[in-house]
Amino acid sequence: MHAFSRGTTSTPTAVPVPPALSLPVIEEAFPRQLHPYWPRLQEKTRTWLLEKRLMPADKVEEYADGLCYTDLMAGYYTEAPEAVLQAIADYSAWFFVWDDRHDRDIVHRRPAAWRRLRTRLHTALDAPERHLGHTDPLVAGLADSLVRLYSFLSPGWNARFARHFHAVIEAYDREFVNRTEGRIPTVEEYLALRRLTFAHHIWNDLLEPSAERELPDFVRKHPAYRRAALLSQEFAAWYNDLCSLPKEIAGDEVHNLGISLVTHERLTLEEAIVEMRHRIDGCVSAFLVAERDALMFADSLADGTRQGRELGTAVRTCVGNMRNWFSSVYWFHHESGRYKVDSWDDRSTPPYVSNEAAGEK
Repeated sequence: MHAFSRGTTSTPTAVPVPPALSLPVIEEAFPRQLHPYWPRLQEKTRTWLLEKRLMPADKVEEYADGLCYTDLMAGYYTEAPEAVLQAIADYSAWFFVWDDRHDRDIVHRRPAAWRRLRTRLHTALDAPERHLGHTDPLVAGLADSLVRLYSFLSPGWNARFARHFHAVIEAYDREFVNRTEGRIPTVEEYLALRRLTFAHHIWNDLLEPSAERELPDFVRKHPAYRRAALLSQEFAAWYNDLCSLPKEIAGDEVHNLGISLVTHERLTLEEAIVEMRHRIDGCVSAFLVAERDALMFADSLADGTRQGRELGTAVRTCVGNMRNWFSSVYWFHHESGRYKVDSWDDRSTPPYVSNEAAGEK
């Protein structure tokens, strides 16, 4: 079937959505939004990738725009100030490049290189300003994006973000071990690990600088807010698994909800896809209920004081961006060259990555 993707061009573009991946509820109930800064964002992130040597110049020229990394962020944090959105978009592009390096280190059996990178990332996360000139572009790129991200809110927010990303790095290490050993986690093990490797907490942390307001603990930990935030991320992770299943099977991956269902629940591939769709559909339905509760909670914060009014407005902005995540993730998977496996010369080797060892100095 065809659906209309709006925002990344001046006119609507028909994007083919395979029936197995089509979610009419997203196309109908989650209109796509896009930050007006998007064209400049795409240009500046492309330049940043080149300046930081995160991708070879020929790869940037041929693939960067088609990978749609900036589209994903511009469709999510639609209320963010331009400087905040630019820092987030660069960090997101870095994250994808890091994910590709992690994958290539596994494929080419480079455990020493991965361990070295893991240590360096942990160190840069705690003191990014000391790593801006690091010889490994991936370390220097992370440091550059963090210096900017750490400038928007308080030291407390910075420490929380760092704590959450330390956990992501360690989860990537567990993935490295699992893939090296060929170990496919059970469904429950996988779901817990996926919340870390997809960086659920990170993308939710970034809702706050986008809303220009750091949320107090009682807001972030309120059941209504937490549930809406979790469901928006679960949808993204599980839909990603559904769309990337052919790519990950071709690449001998072991981390995918469908692969765990086939291996441990003894489902056929077709049955696993049906189960994944069932979970994804349930996630969307549950979010619509959670969204209503979260917005009611936001209204309750407006207690007549200026502080209450501003806090309620910030929560409504964050919840609105949670909603944006559904449409942005959905269209990203049908527009980005990252998932067009059938067009690759080698289904196990993405054309936008470099197979050469990197960061070995």
